[in-house]
Amino acid sequence: MSAWFEVWAPGSERVEVATGTGPDLTRHPMSPQDGRPGWWGAEVPHAGHGTDYGFVLDGSDEVLPDPRSPWQPNGVHGQSRVYEHGRYTWTDQHWHGRPLPGSVLYELHVGTFTPEGTFAAAAERLEHLVALGVDTVEILPVASFPGHHGWGYDGVHLWAPHEPYGGPDRLKHFVDAAHAHGLTVVLDVVYNHLGPDGNRLGSYGPYFTGAHGTPWGDAVNFDQEGSDEVRAFVVQNALMWLRDYHFDGLRLDAVHAITDDRAVHVLEELAGAVAGLSAHLGRELFLIAESDLNDPRLVTSREAGGYGLDAQWSDDFHHALHAALTGERQGYYCDFGSLETLQKALTSVFVHDGTMSTYRGRRHGRPVDVRTTPAHRFVGFLQNHDQVGNRASGDRIGATLPPAHLKIGAALLLLAPFTPMLFMGEEWGASTPWCYFTDHVDPGLARAVSEGRRREFSRHGWTGAVPDPQAVDTFRRSVLDWAEPGKAPHRDLLEWHRALIALRRDRPELNDPRLTAVRVEVGRDIESDDGVAGSGARWLAMRRGGVCVAANLGGGPVRLPTAVLMEPPPAPGACLLLASNSVIHLENGVNGDSGTDSLVLPVSGVAVLG
Repeated sequence: MSAWFEVWAPGSERVEVATGTGPDLTRHPMSPQDGRPGWWGAEVPHAGHGTDYGFVLDGSDEVLPDPRSPWQPNGVHGQSRVYEHGRYTWTDQHWHGRPLPGSVLYELHVGTFTPEGTFAAAAERLEHLVALGVDTVEILPVASFPGHHGWGYDGVHLWAPHEPYGGPDRLKHFVDAAHAHGLTVVLDVVYNHLGPDGNRLGSYGPYFTGAHGTPWGDAVNFDQEGSDEVRAFVVQNALMWLRDYHFDGLRLDAVHAITDDRAVHVLEELAGAVAGLSAHLGRELFLIAESDLNDPRLVTSREAGGYGLDAQWSDDFHHALHAALTGERQGYYCDFGSLETLQKALTSVFVHDGTMSTYRGRRHGRPVDVRTTPAHRFVGFLQNHDQVGNRASGDRIGATLPPAHLKIGAALLLLAPFTPMLFMGEEWGASTPWCYFTDHVDPGLARAVSEGRRREFSRHGWTGAVPDPQAVDTFRRSVLDWAEPGKAPHRDLLEWHRALIALRRDRPELNDPRLTAVRVEVGRDIESDDGVAGSGARWLAMRRGGVCVAANLGGGPVRLPTAVLMEPPPAPGACLLLASNSVIHLENGVNGDSGTDSLVLPVSGVAVLG
């Protein structure tokens, strides 16, 4: 038995691989690799799966973890361990994935999805997701990060699944189990920065550059000297998750923070590599970007001069829907809130498409060509880890809105033209917060994170308590309460989400990719139910083919003629497909006109007609 070890360390004169632990640690000299500048390699006898190892640079006394460590059983500062992917027996040989168009996504954080906080425990809850009707599970980053619990966005070993979650084998079991349930699995990956604690990539080579600045310090080196190997590190890491762990897609965190001035952007290079792997494996694979640039080039095909990613998150849709429901106008919500803004988001995707952004103090974004760009390339959401966790107290939208408003939000999200995504627990209006939490071992870093969090919100005028990210209770309070789905009012909200997803699946027009086929009317001039036009009336109607979603966000009940809601006007007897409460009803022959039907919506009511 033997194992091959290799590492890229272009600035070193001598490199050794050290195997074993403690007094049994043995150093083995490594040799430069022909035709691979900066690479060192060595064949080590009697090493294999389960062998602990690390690298020693230029005779140092320090043993460093492998930059491509596949297994970090003792945390980010511990030695790496050999992991042989071929030892795991998969059961998904007949799984070919499913395309992103038509899918409903569900974002979850492994550590707080269940009380146990493990891959194995999360796999036991997959039946709930199947019953809900979602197609795709999107899990927050699992690359090894400091401590036991955290969001995962400060990972430092990008090739090693977080050990407290269960490590490599348990992650494979989770993906395998999801496929057995007919669910695709997307992994959130972070290539715009690494965490500060345990990040030793800079010891090996020019993984970072001061040519570009980021909120985390020097940028990842995608375009300066030595960047060929750094780009390969990232692209090969992405392919590893898709190939060796059978993930169906990747969500790319904050790609606006990736600076790359080369002619071929690393995102374009990554998209081409993933397309090639998909063709080789005969399996659907896709990439979803998070970006605040409002730039449709991300999802424009490579043939048309774009980056060729499959989808991107749509923050503008979230901001427009959230602000319309809550009335919040602080921070970036200052540019949103009117129903006209939500109307634009539903029909044009970006509210800021070259328009003035008050929050930024400049013009922002560029238009989406709605004639040629399919709606499913944009992921819509009412809640996600950022929009909940980056609030001062981690409060979900249900902490301030009644269930009736949550039903409106769910209907507009799940029946909108975009690829919808739910955040774990949203489907039942979870009462548990989802806070920002960390578990940094370095006391200086821990203190800096806690104090920085308080300062950040005090600058924004927040006067309430800000949970300490380092407090264990902040993490524990963020764990979902699985007793809630069976209790009122959570049970009713869960059934509402199930019904909406089932309707989306049943009606072809609700998966129509054409943005030009979406019609949205907003108004305050339709007669309110007390006979006075404009007395608190505030309504929105979204038409998609033969289906119309009508919502009343005003202060009084409204009566909306079906001829206004449906186009072309339906024949008498339009069908009420779904209603948020029993008070909602259709009236026939209003004002003696037997050919005119009207929908009567109470305050905070929403109905689906077809």
